[in-house]
Amino acid sequence: MKVLIAGAGGQLGRALQASVPAGVTAIAPPEADFDITDPAVVARVVAATAPDVIINAAAYTAVDKAEADEAGARRINVDAVANLAAVAPRLVHVSTDFIFDGTASRPYAPDDAPNPLGVYGQTKLDGEHAAGPGALIVRTAWVYAAQGNNFVHTMLRLMRERPEVKVVADQIGTPTHAAGLARTLWALLAADARGTFHWTDAGAASWYDFAVAIQEEALALGLLDKAVPVIPIRTEDYPTPARRPSYSVLDKTATWAITGVAAPWRTELRLCLAALKEAQP
Repeated sequence: MKVLIAGAGGQLGRALQASVPAGVTAIAPPEADFDITDPAVVARVVAATAPDVIINAAAYTAVDKAEADEAGARRINVDAVANLAAVAPRLVHVSTDFIFDGTASRPYAPDDAPNPLGVYGQTKLDGEHAAGPGALIVRTAWVYAAQGNNFVHTMLRLMRERPEVKVVADQIGTPTHAAGLARTLWALLAADARGTFHWTDAGAASWYDFAVAIQEEALALGLLDKAVPVIPIRTEDYPTPARRPSYSVLDKTATWAITGVAAPWRTELRLCLAALKEAQP
């Protein structure tokens, strides 16, 4: 099977390339050669590579910036998806927990009604529609990796630079290691899964819980040389342009039936930090 990866330079794109299964040939052009916002470029690359599947790991993920740049978010999260869907023999598209409003009292199932709170969530929902009825859509949340710009790297930097860090404690979701998400996409693809699925690591946490765990695990590995106070704050104490769901835990039951149960998020965090430690000069 030949798979073309869009967004190959991002943290999920790199994780997909690092976990290509036997029997799969992955083609991962750089963004400069595969501008998915240009339908002519998409058509040309697909014609030249003749993939059996396209995995779209690209996205506009700047949640706050999107509020003032809806056109930019829509160009990548909706129009580019339509460009891929128009020529893909089969499309795998990655979406987000932000299509939900966070008012649920239990994990969101794939068929729960969406209600995005902002531009980012709305464009990702519209992107799901643009992917078409034959696509495999996998919603995820709070993705991080040993490389790239993400919450883990931000926390490590702030914990080195500041005497304390303040982190929102009333938004609940689940961290997701990009490596595990990549393995899941390959497994769902191998199982010929169709429709909409959810995947994150197992468990739930607030951003505050996540930050505390990052510091504890990083100290144990020697990635930090001292602990600083991590102070929980409320969402209203840290105003942002975009509203965020207060609860966005995803129900992975249907996915787990195919792939097996995910590892706990803290276990995956430890693996990521160990990889970060190993990569240090």
